[in-house]
Amino acid sequence: MRAHVFDPLPTIRNLGILAHVDAGKTTVTERMLYLTGATYKRGEVHDGTTVTDFDPQERDRGITIFAAAVSCEWDGHRINLIDTPGHVDFSDEVERALRVLDGAIAVFDGVAGVEPQSESVWRRADRHGVPRIAFVNKLDRAGADLDAAVESIRRRLHPAPLVTQLPIGREDGFAGVVDLLAMRALRWTGGAYEAGPVPANLLEEALRRRRLLEEAVAELHPGALEEFCAEPSISEATLIAALRELTASGAGVVVLCGSAYRDRGIEPLLDAVVRYLPSPLDVPAVRGQDGARRAADPLAPLAALVFKVSATATGRLTYLRIYSGTMRKGDTVLNAGTGRTERIGRILRVQADRHAETDMATAGDIVAVVGPKAVRTGATLCAADAPLLLEPPQATEPVVSVAVEARGSLDGDRLAAALARLAEEDPSLAVRTDAETGQIVLSGMGELHLEVAAEKLRRDHRLTVAVGRPQVALRETVARGVSGLLYRHVKQDGGAGQFAHVTIDVEPADDGFAFASTVTGGRVPREYVRAVEAGCRDALSAGPLGGHPVTGLRVTLTDGATHVKDSSEAAFRMAGWLALREALRGCAMVLLEPVVEVTVTVPDDMAGGVLGDLSARRGRISDSRALPGAVVITAVVPLAEVFGYATRLRGRTQGRGTFTTRPAGYAPA
Repeated sequence: MRAHVFDPLPTIRNLGILAHVDAGKTTVTERMLYLTGATYKRGEVHDGTTVTDFDPQERDRGITIFAAAVSCEWDGHRINLIDTPGHVDFSDEVERALRVLDGAIAVFDGVAGVEPQSESVWRRADRHGVPRIAFVNKLDRAGADLDAAVESIRRRLHPAPLVTQLPIGREDGFAGVVDLLAMRALRWTGGAYEAGPVPANLLEEALRRRRLLEEAVAELHPGALEEFCAEPSISEATLIAALRELTASGAGVVVLCGSAYRDRGIEPLLDAVVRYLPSPLDVPAVRGQDGARRAADPLAPLAALVFKVSATATGRLTYLRIYSGTMRKGDTVLNAGTGRTERIGRILRVQADRHAETDMATAGDIVAVVGPKAVRTGATLCAADAPLLLEPPQATEPVVSVAVEARGSLDGDRLAAALARLAEEDPSLAVRTDAETGQIVLSGMGELHLEVAAEKLRRDHRLTVAVGRPQVALRETVARGVSGLLYRHVKQDGGAGQFAHVTIDVEPADDGFAFASTVTGGRVPREYVRAVEAGCRDALSAGPLGGHPVTGLRVTLTDGATHVKDSSEAAFRMAGWLALREALRGCAMVLLEPVVEVTVTVPDDMAGGVLGDLSARRGRISDSRALPGAVVITAVVPLAEVFGYATRLRGRTQGRGTFTTRPAGYAPA
């Protein structure tokens, strides 16, 4: 009976750590693992001893490149945690992680506040409906300011920040926090923390901020508003319940603070994870592409989503989130996308690069399995007698390409196999062979992304490769369209003929491709209209200016004609393809290039030279703001002009300048 089955679901938290590069995500993760007893010593990014940054490239570069899953326990709850990359080139790793998470901790730098990539990952979390709490880190640094960071959250991310702590001390004197819910002081000395009364010099400010918190919560939560009006203050229990509901709905974000590097503020952060972030039972039932729903229930039919595939010394690991049902070692499961069955050889609890074998995993678990051979990222594994196809994570289209060539004459086949494996592990990488030159072309999200891929070829696959200069992925778009273009596709060479007449209008659109039909009277049957649309999509792969993909247009089928014998879907697809190709040659076309938003932080006495250099790189300055002793410049720059900019900026600013980028779409070249 169900009543006798222990249900661990309410005590599970599946969450990710999201942030801009260098905000302290990995350090926060390491301190959480240490405090929960999952590790016996603190890992440090600068020493290359972290658990989650276990890849040699991550330790060499000091940044997170690959999303890593770890588990720990706190206050009777199991926390499955994914540490995600902060660099924009690896944002697809973040996208895939967000797809399987129930909640997240957004980490912000106490000096910089909301930075470009933290804004980008916040928007991604919005899109997936992932509840978040915020942790303002590095309050021990010079210039750190909790209020300024909170204001940047309010201004740039637009949730209602609900600040639940008050720092004790500033910058190097930061010693602890006042818990505004329990009205107690938490001080850290020698790694441990002690709870005590609020210091007398902070009591008035703490009471003022507690009242501000109550007012903010009452504005957003009806139950809290009722108590706010009836009682002198809102009770701690009511505040906690209201904050949990506001976190789940996204109406507010709980804000905590600390310094992960100095071990200050992590225990309250773990408490907040348990208090405010949802369990698998608290999130909506997962939905299949056919609209069918599957609740988080270990006794329901199996449904699991693959979010990562990795080749390791242990074998080919398939990482998945189980949404419903139970998976056991030795089970045969269905790959819903291909219709093939796969056998589960082993089930592993993952601790970054270490694994512990288990006999079974149930709804709410994030595990890795060994056995499936033909499963790709985004695949759904489910019960064969209850198939369900889940929406896969969407891969971003690559924007930078390099030619890759094996140095050794006998390494060509090995290179092709290695590149195929890289693309299988990372769907944001694409591999193709150039039809004109015969070169193998590797495409990715940025210069660093491709550098990492090339280094994996050298280190993991022991290949000596030559890599060409990066080239950006150009696009073509319609600036001025054509109307009433008639194309007659008639072919008669013995046997069944082909007959299709189509008339189309082509006009500019904001983005992508749109197709519509205004044909009336059945002159073109519905199945042939779909074939014309498919043919038009075929024609988008190569534009008239330089054979680049075409985007930003709308095609309308306005008329057509059929033949009783010779018309077919194949004939109308061919007519749609040839008609749009001819129409594009008559349109006014514009070449587009990818652009990025570059945010540069430089000493104020060097800002003039940096501004001039950005202008020389065809950059458009969009913002400039002053910080103590520094200037933050934001500009939109063609991606091709950013290659090699890190070296140029270091030279121009004597190594004191830093910059970050994020995609900003396409602009006329």
